Amino acid sequence: MTDAPRERRHAFGDDAEQYDAARPGYPAQLTEDVLRFAAPSGAAPALEVGAGTGKATLAFAARGLPVTCVEPDARMARVLRLKCAGLPGVDVEGADFETWRPGGRRYGLLYCAQAWHWVDPAVRWTRARAALRPGGALALFWNHWFLEDARLARQLTAAHARQGVAVPDHTLLEPRPRPAHRGPAARQWREMEADGGFTDLEHRLYETEHECPGPELVGLLASYSGYRMLAEPVRRPLLAEAERIAGGDAVLVRVVTSLFLARTKGARRA
Repeated sequence: MTDAPRERRHAFGDDAEQYDAARPGYPAQLTEDVLRFAAPSGAAPALEVGAGTGKATLAFAARGLPVTCVEPDARMARVLRLKCAGLPGVDVEGADFETWRPGGRRYGLLYCAQAWHWVDPAVRWTRARAALRPGGALALFWNHWFLEDARLARQLTAAHARQGVAVPDHTLLEPRPRPAHRGPAARQWREMEADGGFTDLEHRLYETEHECPGPELVGLLASYSGYRMLAEPVRRPLLAEAERIAGGDAVLVRVVTSLFLARTKGARRA
């Protein structure tokens, strides 16, 4: 992995509490579907890669699932430990997944929320297979945000131009559709097929809607790595102008959650 992606993936810890407050969680139905998919070989114990502040951790741990959380950023891991303090089945290990060692453990489920693209593509699939037992389930998912108010989106985009900042990729202001590709055309699917160690591939989408007051909308923008990487003298006035434009009224944000599922080869489905 190059230094730039590594630097960006650690940018979220610069204000871990802000990230935790700004980011929405994941659909309850997704958790149900992942556990149902993993059930034939048993989901427990589970391994979470890039657990962050626990936006997905709590949903799985609340179902009684023992979870080992691997999180490379100590600042994010601190928030994660505080949130999971009352859950005895959650173990937080501070490490990069690329160098983390399972210590002889094999997992029934490996899941990763909003972070798999930060894992080195040269080793991520091999490392996933090594952590999972035969027939173990892999679940990778991402939220994609869409601002439904086109006029507000244009105003916020214009504010970026006035501040001399390009709209960062993969944000709710980016006009390109997301996910860009689905099913066998998606990069994750193609990489799993090319790896050859996975079977039963699926791609599912979930749509939810959220009423988001203006300050929370700007907080969501501020939580993206593209904004966190801006120099503070640029970032501060841009977000201040965005907050003036957004005002205090709630706006509708549509979230499309993309879930990729697969199993390691070596065991039959029940």
